Amino acid sequence: MASTHCAKSTRSSPAGSPSRPERKAARRLASALPVLLALAAPALAGDEPWAERAIARHVDQSALSGTLDRDTLTELVDRGEALFTAKFTELDGAGRKMATQAIIPTKRKRPPDTLFQRIAGMDANACSSCHREPVTGGAGDFTVNVFVNEGFVNADFDTVDPQFSNERNTNHLMGAGLVELLAREMSADLQAIRRDALRKARDTGEAVTADLVTKGVHFGKVTAQPDGILDLRQIDGVDTDLVIRPFSQKGVMTSLRQFAINAMNQHHGMQATERFGARWTGETDFDEDGHADELTEGDISALVAWQATLPPPIAETPDDPAWREAAARGSAHFDTIGCNACHLRALPLESLAFADPGPFDAAGTLRGGEADAVTYDLALTDWADTLERNADGDYLIPTFGDLKRHVITDRQVAALGNELLGQRFVERNEFQTSELWGVASTSPYGHRGDFTTLDGVIRAHGGDARASRDAYLDLAEDERSALIAFLKTLVIPQ
Repeated sequence: MASTHCAKSTRSSPAGSPSRPERKAARRLASALPVLLALAAPALAGDEPWAERAIARHVDQSALSGTLDRDTLTELVDRGEALFTAKFTELDGAGRKMATQAIIPTKRKRPPDTLFQRIAGMDANACSSCHREPVTGGAGDFTVNVFVNEGFVNADFDTVDPQFSNERNTNHLMGAGLVELLAREMSADLQAIRRDALRKARDTGEAVTADLVTKGVHFGKVTAQPDGILDLRQIDGVDTDLVIRPFSQKGVMTSLRQFAINAMNQHHGMQATERFGARWTGETDFDEDGHADELTEGDISALVAWQATLPPPIAETPDDPAWREAAARGSAHFDTIGCNACHLRALPLESLAFADPGPFDAAGTLRGGEADAVTYDLALTDWADTLERNADGDYLIPTFGDLKRHVITDRQVAALGNELLGQRFVERNEFQTSELWGVASTSPYGHRGDFTTLDGVIRAHGGDARASRDAYLDLAEDERSALIAFLKTLVIPQ
């Protein structure tokens, strides 16, 4: 197929490719480190080339400040990729002997019987064990589903019963930096609308109701009273603090930094100092496994930099003329049956400057004032010039999403409502709109990976998406096929 963009990554290749043998990650962390000495802390003890550890040196956060130049950013990104693909061992601190998978540092009552536990974790050796299809940083098959059971602080049971955990398929991370930047700008817009409503109510002495609209997405209304009281009951699809949390199927993770810290503890038993270290717990070895400060602030920054600079998925133009014709018809149907009401083709982004830490993270994640401000300029990436721009100069980010939560089941169409546990106060039948960019490369579908085809998951849409789903079913068979032909052009470059 001929691509309409040139956003091909030079850092990633398909899982299993001979050019990326599994043992490469550990070697890179050791042998490539002389290039990274400006960012590296002193070498750890026992860092011989054959040492059974994945981390020979940590990244020094104090070496990072301001807007990083291209060379420094490249070095940090390379370090982040090495950490993302590294298979952590006990010598790195993998495992959490006396700590649980909970996102708030929580002690165990007793050590686990086994180091690995499929449900409560640790359950993977490397981030790339799950984020691997069709490239490193991509999605995962059903075999690598994860289990969200953060409400159980001592989950020693081993069951996939949905009353104990929500089973989730692995999302891809391509273009993740752009998604977080969109969420930041949208959150700032919504909070500015709230502030303006409060000011007007105070000045006029009358209640003011304001529409919460940003980048063409409507998040309901907020009503401000002259005394400063806010009526939040009409807010829709976002938390009442008006912070859009763009990651996870439920839309509950604020940032790549928060996501990385949570996942490292949950899946690998690797604990980040900025949450599990002395600042918040009073201990340097919170999980009591004999390894202090397992991941430094700089290590997490490297992971964030790598994820933030991953190239976005693209729309390919098929070589096959019949496919091109069908995809063109399907693209039109995508709009006429209302898919684009939630799966917006593109959202405008004002700036590619990715500040880390970001503006909306909570305690337990590095925040402004706790370290020098660092900015990763995504304009320095080799894919930035492939992004289209509108008349205002904004970058058009083709996510095919709206970063809003929607109810997607009803009594008649309930297949996607199979979770029994709420997550972060989000209703069980409510999920954030899945971004469709890359959808052709990331089967299976649905938050649990229950659907093997795009046709199947479209048919499973209920609730807010019911009208579009019914309109899809009303199409002639060849027109439904054309819509699938269009969706199959939305790919992750390899």
